[in-house]
Amino acid sequence: MDGLGSGSARGGVPSARIAVYKVCWTDGCYDADILAAFDDAIADGVDIISLSVGSETPDAFFDDTTAIGAYHAMKNGVLTSASAGNEGPSAGTVNNAAPWILTVAASTTDRKYVTQVRFGNGETFEVSKSKNNGLLFLCGYEKMDVNNGA
Repeated sequence: MDGLGSGSARGGVPSARIAVYKVCWTDGCYDADILAAFDDAIADGVDIISLSVGSETPDAFFDDTTAIGAYHAMKNGVLTSASAGNEGPSAGTVNNAAPWILTVAASTTDRKYVTQVRFGNGETFEVSKSKNNGLLFLCGYEKMDVNNGA
């Protein structure tokens, strides 16, 4: 009972495909880019949109770009999962809380999740996430530079 992270965890859909849309730049994330990405994802036929952007304070739904894009996605049968934000744990700091968004948050556990990722070219890599850093790592691929995509 004391070993919270004992056992194994496995999830996801092995046949899932990933589509990525760039919405943030060195000088910020712009509403037009976020809304265009929602439109592109819907047009491309995605089933789920996972978005991790937000403001320092929650906006009214009619002024919130993510809420607007997620509503459009929901009306087209696409679920949007979005981050609760990084400004907590004070009251009123949760972002992306529109009722049509699946709002998610992180916590600290003593688990390390490891799985295999297979790319379109058939290469397979180990990916892990641990409580120590909250980052995903691609292990065993020396050519990849995550800072510039080379």
